Amino acid sequence: MENLKADAIQIVTDLQKAGHIAYFAGGCVRDKLMGLTPTDYDIATTAKPEEVERLFKKTVSVGKQFGVTIVVRNQHHFEVATFREEGDYQDGRHPGRVSFSRPEKDALRRDFTINGMFFDPIQDKVIDYVDGQLDIQKKVIRTIGNPRDRFKEDKLRLLRAARFAVNLGFSITPETKKAIQEMASDIGCVSQERIRDELIKLFTRPRAGDGLYLLSELGLLKVILPEIEAMKGVQQSPEFHPEGDVFVHTAIILNQLKDPSPILAFGALLHDVGKPATQAVKEGKITFYSHEHVGAEMAEKILRRLRFSNHEIDGILSCVVNHMKFAAVQQMRLGKLKQFVTREGFDDELEFHRIDCLSSHGKLDNYQFLKLKLKEFEIENLKPKSLINGHDLKKIGIVSGPLMKTILDEVYVQQLEGKWQNKEEVLEWVQRTYQKKSQG
Repeated sequence: MENLKADAIQIVTDLQKAGHIAYFAGGCVRDKLMGLTPTDYDIATTAKPEEVERLFKKTVSVGKQFGVTIVVRNQHHFEVATFREEGDYQDGRHPGRVSFSRPEKDALRRDFTINGMFFDPIQDKVIDYVDGQLDIQKKVIRTIGNPRDRFKEDKLRLLRAARFAVNLGFSITPETKKAIQEMASDIGCVSQERIRDELIKLFTRPRAGDGLYLLSELGLLKVILPEIEAMKGVQQSPEFHPEGDVFVHTAIILNQLKDPSPILAFGALLHDVGKPATQAVKEGKITFYSHEHVGAEMAEKILRRLRFSNHEIDGILSCVVNHMKFAAVQQMRLGKLKQFVTREGFDDELEFHRIDCLSSHGKLDNYQFLKLKLKEFEIENLKPKSLINGHDLKKIGIVSGPLMKTILDEVYVQQLEGKWQNKEEVLEWVQRTYQKKSQG
């Protein structure tokens, strides 16, 4: 990160030496004031895009109409933007009018006070036109100017306010919160990709469960994820879930996740999404039969709606559909167990199982059993090449079809259990056991 910072300072230095005003801007200033290490540096300047391109060897034009240029230095990419004013927003995101301006005017177009400050790294000086430093001290999220105006300019700010509050552990000022609640339905105008990216930043960082409550309180959850809002008030058996309803249980899990991947975070968020649709009372007991399968179908629709990648969808759905199988691991055949623990993404699922248990009944016997088995399996090849294939079966008269698949699956499980040493004895067993079935 030191090299990143040094390169950012050099860009500011070069701009200032060329006679321009140039500062760090936005989130990197906020992070510095909060004692955090910035992961990127944005730079704001009076230099126009053409001047930036002339001044630096390697640049990428990404939005000249908005005054934005990417400067590349030592393989680091820095967004360098000309100070500007904006107006006439037509679509809840893009300004219809942009004019280049001065720092004080540029600060007033930004979203929240904590993101509206500048910093001069050469003079080691904060430039704050919006009282952002005071709001950092107060730990509050407040829009710059009228909140309704800021949210009309970019509707995603409705969600960003919640995300910043959760990520930073801040509260939202009453005036800003009221505007969000009144305008919450407008978040539906925002592209699903932008919503997804904000949700990932919210649910993969600390206090994600608090974020779930906040999204609901603000009225955003019922617009973005109505299937999750529907989990509120869905009661569960006190024997297994003394902590509360499905929504409460999910929020507790999210709060316990430590630096999760998007797959683990959304697997946790969606693992019980099928419960509202499958809740029933049988002989005085609350049941949710097949909720994992119903939930997987619902989760896939949600994830495709949010434009997740196929790889992420596969991983999240595996968390959802398999989370109930952990209850039966001690009864699994050895070969089936080996297959279960060697699946892609199993580490995420195992960690989720641990937190799922701690967030409900508190029993970790299956988790501890799996940890012991994984240690036992360390010296084994858990994914050996199968001793036989379909061609081998055809040679002894087994025709292609469901029976062939059944044979191949069963033989491989037995191979994992150490029953077979070579192809010949396998084929002999198949002939004795299955050949008549195939011919009949």
